[in-house]
Amino acid sequence: MTVKTKIGFTTRDRIFVRGRDLADDVLGKMDFIDMIYFTATGTEPDARTRAMTNAIIVTATDHGLTPSAIAARMTILGAPESLQGAVAAGLLGAGNHFLGTMQNAAAFTRDEIGGLTDNDDEAAYAAHAREVVRTFRAARRVLPGIGHPIHVAGDPRTPVLRRIAGENGFDGRHWRFMAAVESAAREEYGRLLPINAAGAVGATVSDMGLSPIWARAFALIGRSAGLLAHLMEELDNPQGQKIWDMILEQDDSAECAGIADPARGDRKEQ
Repeated sequence: MTVKTKIGFTTRDRIFVRGRDLADDVLGKMDFIDMIYFTATGTEPDARTRAMTNAIIVTATDHGLTPSAIAARMTILGAPESLQGAVAAGLLGAGNHFLGTMQNAAAFTRDEIGGLTDNDDEAAYAAHAREVVRTFRAARRVLPGIGHPIHVAGDPRTPVLRRIAGENGFDGRHWRFMAAVESAAREEYGRLLPINAAGAVGATVSDMGLSPIWARAFALIGRSAGLLAHLMEELDNPQGQKIWDMILEQDDSAECAGIADPARGDRKEQ
Protein backbone atom coordinates (compact mmCIF):
# COMPACT_ATOMS: atom_id res chain seq x y z
CA MET A 1 0.00 0.00 0.00
CA THR A 2 1.27 3.45 -0.92
CA VAL A 3 0.21 6.72 0.75
CA LYS A 4 1.21 9.82 -1.22
CA THR A 5 0.43 13.50 -1.51
CA LYS A 6 1.06 15.79 -4.45
CA ILE A 7 2.00 18.60 -2.08
CA GLY A 8 5.43 17.38 -1.07
CA PHE A 9 7.84 14.74 0.12
CA THR A 10 11.17 14.43 1.87
CA THR A 11 14.31 12.39 1.17
CA ARG A 12 17.38 11.99 3.33
CA ASP A 13 18.98 15.06 1.77
CA ARG A 14 16.20 17.14 0.23
CA ILE A 15 12.71 18.51 0.78
CA PHE A 16 10.33 19.00 -2.13
CA VAL A 17 7.15 21.09 -2.30
CA ARG A 18 5.07 20.70 -5.44
CA GLY A 19 8.13 19.37 -7.23
CA ARG A 20 10.45 22.23 -6.24
CA ASP A 21 13.39 21.91 -3.93
CA LEU A 22 12.48 23.86 -0.80
CA ALA A 23 16.05 24.92 -0.03
CA ASP A 24 17.18 25.78 -3.56
CA ASP A 25 14.01 26.88 -5.37
CA VAL A 26 11.66 28.26 -2.72
CA LEU A 27 13.44 29.75 0.29
CA GLY A 28 14.29 33.38 -0.37
CA LYS A 29 12.42 33.32 -3.67
CA MET A 30 8.76 33.09 -2.61
CA ASP A 31 6.90 35.22 -0.09
CA PHE A 32 4.21 33.82 2.18
CA ILE A 33 1.31 34.66 -0.14
CA ASP A 34 3.11 32.94 -3.02
CA MET A 35 3.64 29.89 -0.84
CA ILE A 36 -0.03 29.70 0.18
CA TYR A 37 -1.15 29.46 -3.44
CA PHE A 38 1.76 27.34 -4.59
CA THR A 39 1.28 24.77 -1.84
CA ALA A 40 -2.50 24.61 -2.34
CA THR A 41 -2.67 24.75 -6.13
CA GLY A 42 0.79 24.11 -7.57
CA THR A 43 0.91 27.55 -9.21
CA GLU A 44 2.08 30.94 -8.01
CA PRO A 45 -0.35 33.87 -7.91
CA ASP A 46 0.01 36.82 -10.25
CA ALA A 47 0.70 40.28 -8.86
CA ARG A 48 -2.97 41.24 -8.72
CA THR A 49 -3.98 38.11 -6.83
CA ARG A 50 -1.04 38.50 -4.46
CA ALA A 51 -1.95 42.10 -3.61
CA MET A 52 -5.62 41.30 -3.08
CA THR A 53 -4.93 38.23 -0.96
CA ASN A 54 -2.52 40.19 1.18
CA ALA A 55 -5.21 42.81 1.85
CA ILE A 56 -7.79 40.15 2.75
CA ILE A 57 -5.47 38.39 5.20
CA VAL A 58 -4.50 41.69 6.82
CA THR A 59 -8.20 42.55 7.16
CA ALA A 60 -8.89 39.34 9.07
CA THR A 61 -5.93 39.60 11.45
CA ASP A 62 -7.59 41.39 14.34
CA HIS A 63 -10.79 43.08 15.47
CA GLY A 64 -10.08 43.60 19.18
CA LEU A 65 -11.24 41.38 22.02
CA THR A 66 -13.43 39.19 19.86
CA PRO A 67 -14.69 35.77 21.01
CA SER A 68 -11.73 34.10 19.28
CA ALA A 69 -9.24 36.33 21.11
CA ILE A 70 -11.00 35.82 24.43
CA ALA A 71 -11.02 32.04 23.93
CA ALA A 72 -7.29 32.08 23.20
CA ARG A 73 -6.50 34.25 26.22
CA MET A 74 -8.60 32.13 28.56
CA THR A 75 -6.92 28.97 27.28
CA ILE A 76 -3.41 30.31 27.87
CA LEU A 77 -4.55 31.32 31.37
CA GLY A 78 -5.35 27.70 32.16
CA ALA A 79 -2.51 26.17 30.10
CA PRO A 80 0.35 28.69 29.93
CA GLU A 81 2.61 26.07 28.38
CA SER A 82 0.33 25.57 25.37
CA LEU A 83 0.72 28.38 22.88
CA GLN A 84 -0.50 26.12 20.10
CA GLY A 85 -3.49 25.02 22.16
CA ALA A 86 -4.51 28.61 22.82
CA VAL A 87 -4.31 29.49 19.11
CA ALA A 88 -6.32 26.37 18.29
CA ALA A 89 -8.95 27.31 20.87
CA GLY A 90 -9.36 30.70 19.25
CA LEU A 91 -9.65 29.21 15.77
CA LEU A 92 -12.22 26.66 16.90
CA GLY A 93 -14.64 29.54 17.39
CA ALA A 94 -14.25 30.73 13.81
CA GLY A 95 -17.60 29.44 12.70
CA ASN A 96 -20.71 30.68 10.97
CA HIS A 97 -21.27 33.47 13.49
CA PHE A 98 -17.71 34.78 13.77
CA LEU A 99 -14.99 34.98 11.11
CA GLY A 100 -16.34 32.06 9.08
CA THR A 101 -18.97 34.51 7.86
CA MET A 102 -16.54 35.43 5.08
CA GLN A 103 -17.12 32.03 3.50
CA ASN A 104 -20.87 32.40 4.00
CA ALA A 105 -20.82 35.76 2.23
CA ALA A 106 -18.76 34.39 -0.64
CA ALA A 107 -21.19 31.50 -1.06
CA PHE A 108 -24.10 33.94 -0.90
CA THR A 109 -22.75 36.09 -3.72
CA ARG A 110 -21.97 33.05 -5.83
CA ASP A 111 -25.26 31.22 -5.21
CA GLU A 112 -27.68 34.14 -5.26
CA ILE A 113 -26.31 36.22 -8.12
CA GLY A 114 -28.43 34.20 -10.51
CA GLY A 115 -27.95 34.96 -14.18
CA LEU A 116 -26.60 38.48 -13.76
CA THR A 117 -23.67 39.26 -16.03
CA ASP A 118 -21.17 42.08 -16.44
CA ASN A 119 -23.31 43.40 -19.29
CA ASP A 120 -26.47 43.85 -17.20
CA ASP A 121 -27.32 47.38 -16.11
CA GLU A 122 -27.81 48.60 -12.56
CA ALA A 123 -31.58 48.29 -12.85
CA ALA A 124 -31.24 44.55 -13.45
CA TYR A 125 -28.96 44.19 -10.45
CA ALA A 126 -31.36 46.21 -8.29
CA ALA A 127 -34.39 44.17 -9.34
CA HIS A 128 -32.69 40.85 -8.67
CA ALA A 129 -31.31 42.05 -5.32
CA ARG A 130 -34.79 43.12 -4.19
CA GLU A 131 -36.10 39.66 -5.05
CA VAL A 132 -33.28 37.98 -3.09
CA VAL A 133 -33.73 40.21 -0.05
CA ARG A 134 -37.49 39.67 0.03
CA THR A 135 -37.04 35.92 -0.29
CA PHE A 136 -34.57 35.84 2.59
CA ARG A 137 -36.81 38.01 4.74
CA ALA A 138 -39.86 35.89 4.07
CA ALA A 139 -37.90 32.79 5.10
CA ARG A 140 -36.46 34.61 8.13
CA ARG A 141 -32.95 33.95 6.92
CA VAL A 142 -30.02 36.19 7.73
CA LEU A 143 -28.53 38.03 4.77
CA PRO A 144 -24.80 37.22 4.80
CA GLY A 145 -22.33 40.06 4.47
CA ILE A 146 -24.44 43.03 5.56
CA GLY A 147 -24.97 44.76 8.89
CA HIS A 148 -22.60 45.11 11.84
CA PRO A 149 -23.25 45.38 15.61
CA ILE A 150 -20.51 48.01 16.02
CA HIS A 151 -20.02 49.69 12.64
CA VAL A 152 -23.68 50.58 12.25
CA ALA A 153 -22.99 53.58 10.01
CA GLY A 154 -20.63 51.65 7.74
CA ASP A 155 -17.71 49.26 8.11
CA PRO A 156 -14.50 51.29 7.58
CA ARG A 157 -12.82 48.29 5.95
CA THR A 158 -15.38 47.92 3.19
CA PRO A 159 -14.63 50.95 0.97
CA VAL A 160 -10.89 50.30 1.22
CA LEU A 161 -11.29 46.66 0.24
CA ARG A 162 -13.46 47.65 -2.70
CA ARG A 163 -10.89 50.21 -3.81
CA ILE A 164 -8.11 47.61 -3.67
CA ALA A 165 -10.36 45.13 -5.47
CA GLY A 166 -10.97 47.71 -8.20
CA GLU A 167 -7.27 48.48 -8.53
CA ASN A 168 -6.59 44.80 -9.11
CA GLY A 169 -9.50 43.98 -11.40
CA PHE A 170 -11.64 42.17 -8.82
CA ASP A 171 -14.46 44.70 -8.51
CA GLY A 172 -16.82 42.76 -10.73
CA ARG A 173 -20.36 41.47 -10.85
CA HIS A 174 -20.29 39.94 -7.36
CA TRP A 175 -19.34 43.30 -5.90
CA ARG A 176 -22.10 44.95 -7.93
CA PHE A 177 -24.56 42.38 -6.63
CA MET A 178 -23.45 42.91 -3.02
CA ALA A 179 -23.87 46.67 -3.37
CA ALA A 180 -27.34 46.14 -4.83
CA VAL A 181 -28.24 43.87 -1.89
CA GLU A 182 -27.18 46.60 0.53
CA SER A 183 -29.49 49.08 -1.20
CA ALA A 184 -32.34 46.59 -1.40
CA ALA A 185 -31.99 45.69 2.28
CA ARG A 186 -32.13 49.36 3.24
CA GLU A 187 -35.32 49.72 1.23
CA GLU A 188 -36.86 46.52 2.60
CA TYR A 189 -35.95 46.98 6.28
CA GLY A 190 -36.08 50.77 6.42
CA ARG A 191 -32.57 51.19 7.83
CA LEU A 192 -28.97 51.00 6.71
CA LEU A 193 -27.44 47.53 6.84
CA PRO A 194 -23.98 48.26 5.44
CA ILE A 195 -21.77 45.78 3.66
CA ASN A 196 -19.42 44.52 6.34
CA ALA A 197 -15.89 43.14 5.99
CA ALA A 198 -17.26 39.61 5.52
CA GLY A 199 -19.42 40.82 2.64
CA ALA A 200 -16.52 42.73 1.14
CA VAL A 201 -14.21 39.73 1.33
CA GLY A 202 -16.93 37.39 0.09
CA ALA A 203 -17.65 39.52 -2.99
CA THR A 204 -13.94 39.89 -3.67
CA VAL A 205 -13.18 36.18 -3.37
CA SER A 206 -16.03 35.43 -5.78
CA ASP A 207 -14.77 38.04 -8.24
CA MET A 208 -11.32 36.47 -7.95
CA GLY A 209 -12.87 33.25 -9.23
CA LEU A 210 -12.07 31.34 -6.05
CA SER A 211 -14.24 28.84 -4.22
CA PRO A 212 -15.96 30.25 -1.09
CA ILE A 213 -13.83 28.06 1.18
CA TRP A 214 -10.86 30.24 0.28
CA ALA A 215 -12.53 33.12 2.14
CA ARG A 216 -12.53 31.11 5.36
CA ALA A 217 -8.98 29.93 4.69
CA PHE A 218 -7.73 33.51 4.35
CA ALA A 219 -9.60 34.47 7.52
CA LEU A 220 -8.02 31.61 9.48
CA ILE A 221 -4.53 32.47 8.26
CA GLY A 222 -4.91 36.11 9.20
CA ARG A 223 -6.58 35.45 12.54
CA SER A 224 -3.85 32.97 13.52
CA ALA A 225 -1.38 35.85 13.42
CA GLY A 226 -3.80 38.06 15.35
CA LEU A 227 -4.29 35.43 18.05
CA LEU A 228 -0.55 35.05 18.43
CA ALA A 229 -0.35 38.81 18.98
CA HIS A 230 -3.01 38.61 21.71
CA LEU A 231 -1.13 35.77 23.38
CA MET A 232 2.17 37.64 23.25
CA GLU A 233 0.45 40.60 24.88
CA GLU A 234 -1.10 38.32 27.47
CA LEU A 235 2.41 37.66 28.80
CA ASP A 236 2.90 41.35 29.62
CA ASN A 237 -0.66 42.59 30.06
CA PRO A 238 -2.84 39.69 31.23
CA GLN A 239 -6.53 40.02 30.43
CA GLY A 240 -7.63 36.42 30.87
CA GLN A 241 -7.45 36.60 34.66
CA LYS A 242 -9.41 39.87 34.60
CA ILE A 243 -12.15 38.19 32.58
CA TRP A 244 -12.28 35.31 35.05
CA ASP A 245 -12.33 37.75 37.99
CA MET A 246 -15.25 39.63 36.40
CA ILE A 247 -17.22 36.39 36.23
CA LEU A 248 -16.44 35.61 39.86
CA GLU A 249 -17.52 39.10 40.89
CA GLN A 250 -20.82 38.65 39.07
CA ASP A 251 -21.34 35.31 40.81
CA ASP A 252 -20.58 36.92 44.17
CA SER A 253 -23.12 39.64 43.43
CA ALA A 254 -25.73 37.04 42.53
CA GLU A 255 -25.03 35.12 45.72
CA CYS A 256 -25.37 38.27 47.81
CA ALA A 257 -28.72 38.88 46.15
CA GLY A 258 -29.86 35.45 47.26
CA ILE A 259 -30.05 33.83 43.83
CA ALA A 260 -26.97 31.63 43.90
CA ASP A 261 -27.31 27.87 43.68
CA PRO A 262 -26.36 26.43 47.11
CA ALA A 263 -25.43 23.12 45.51
CA ARG A 264 -22.58 24.63 43.54
CA GLY A 265 -20.03 24.48 46.33
CA ASP A 266 -16.70 26.24 46.04
CA ARG A 267 -16.75 28.36 42.85
CA LYS A 268 -13.15 29.47 42.95
CA GLU A 269 -11.27 26.87 40.97
CA GLN A 270 -7.64 26.65 42.01
